[in-house]
Amino acid sequence: MTTLKFNQPTLKTLDSFLDNLLGDLPVANNHSLNFPAVNIYETNEDFLLEFNVPGRKKEDFKITIDKNILSVAFESKEENKQEGKQYIKREFATQSFNRSFTLDEKINAESIDAKYENGILYLTLPKKEEVKVLPKEISVK
Repeated sequence: MTTLKFNQPTLKTLDSFLDNLLGDLPVANNHSLNFPAVNIYETNEDFLLEFNVPGRKKEDFKITIDKNILSVAFESKEENKQEGKQYIKREFATQSFNRSFTLDEKINAESIDAKYENGILYLTLPKKEEVKVLPKEISVK
């Protein structure tokens, strides 16, 4: 029988290992990340972007296209009405952001559509007709 020897790290060693491992990762809280998370997926007809942006108003988004760059921005217009409230801790925040994406030549930029629903901003980027992948059945001869 072979005996396997290993050095079990002490708690202090383990803590410094985790600090080194996790030290470069951003902390996910309202104040450290100034842009929303985005899901991007593709269908046969279009590309879809979903921005996780709860607590905003659809009127405050600015979506522009300039030289094949799609920009999605939100300007925070947070009001400081306290009316007799004295916060002990305040974590709710809506920070301004600007995300930009380079549009591919496959995108029909004239037909991009956006809607805001239940805290998600949905952008639909339709493909040009010539690049849509249509299912095709091949008959056997």
